[in-house]
Order: sequence, then structure tokens, then C-alpha cells
Amino acid sequence: MRLLVIEDESALQSQIQKLFADRHWTVDLAADGKEGLYLGREYAYDVAIVDLGLPLMSGLDVIRTWRKEDNPLPILVLTARDHWQQKVEGLEAGADDYLTKPFHPEELLARVNALARRAAGKTSPVIKVESYALDTGAQVLTREGEVIALTSFEYRIVEYLMMHSARVISKTELTEHLYAQDHDRDSNVLEVLVARLRKKLDPEGNRLPLKTLRGQGYQFVGG
Repeated sequence: MRLLVIEDESALQSQIQKLFADRHWTVDLAADGKEGLYLGREYAYDVAIVDLGLPLMSGLDVIRTWRKEDNPLPILVLTARDHWQQKVEGLEAGADDYLTKPFHPEELLARVNALARRAAGKTSPVIKVESYALDTGAQVLTREGEVIALTSFEYRIVEYLMMHSARVISKTELTEHLYAQDHDRDSNVLEVLVARLRKKLDPEGNRLPLKTLRGQGYQFVGG
């Protein structure tokens, strides 16, 4: 799971990052609205936490811009305890939930997890790309009805690539999705996993469902 946190208070940033990283989320941080807007456009997140009082660009403007661009990213806004107007404005701008500061960490966890579950429930449990079908509920990949046995890591790679099959996924983005901690990230390991996965997806070598674009990344095109 991948979380975007747009918060200008460094102490609160660190608190939220540790809270979710300890539970194996990948957490990206932005300290101002413009940086947060960019990250939310460029990368696929499961949930975004947005403080409304941000420098350079307000949290409200970030949310409004995403929604105008039809970005369905689930959003939880952080508001000051006594500013009820912020809660209303945040929800009207397109946020899905809010939490007032200061908050209990367990409540933040519960609300973010609920948003992630709700968003996952809106999507089809089966992702199809050409002759390949991924049942995300059962975590089973098939090709023309034949099951392809995958390890847990291989499944996570396939799931992410098939969910975003319309675009090229950079090696950096895929690595960040797979590994919550920086010290675990090794591009050489990823290359080995992808090579092994490619053989499972296409043992005959004539479909080429997983493309490597030199200098850009990977794309699942099916076949």
C-alpha cells in the first residue's frame, strides 16, 4: 500500500511516516501544496493525507485540482480542532474524510485503512489484460483459463503492473511499491524477479506480455 502525506509540520510528518511504515506502507512526503499536487498526479497512491494549511498552494486547491482532473485518489484532510468551516470546505472540495488535530494515531490508521478498503471495493476484483486475468480477491493469475503459479512477490509485481497497464511503470516506482524500507530496495533483485516472472507469463516466448522499455521501465501489455 502506498500513502501520500502532504503536511508542512516536520514533526507531524515524521510521526505519520513512522506510523504507517511500521505497518509496511510505503510513505511519500510533501511539505507544500505544489509538491503534493505533483506527486498525486505522477504516482499511484492508495490514500492521500492532506493538511489544508499548506505553503505555496492550499490543501483545498490541491484537492480541487485533483478532482477537476478526475483523480479518484481517496483523500483524508487534517483540520484544526475549532475550524469547523475547514471540515465542510474540505468535504465540498472533494475530500472523502477528515480528522481534527491533535488526533490519536490509532484513529488515523483506522480512517486511512477504511478509505483504502472502500476504494478497493469500488474496483472490479478481476483485472483483464488481453488473455491474462488476475483475480485480486483470490490472488490468482490465469492465462486463457490456465493458472500461473506465482510467489507472493511475483504476484505483487503482476498486480501493480496490470492495475496500471495503460502506462509505463518506472523501476523506481515499482521498487518503492514493493519495499516499504529504503534499505530493502535493490534494483538488481527486481530485475531478477522480473526476468523469472517473464518466463512464467510466457514460457513459449511468443507473447511478450511484459515489456521492458529501456530507460523508462516496465509495461504489462498482455498478449
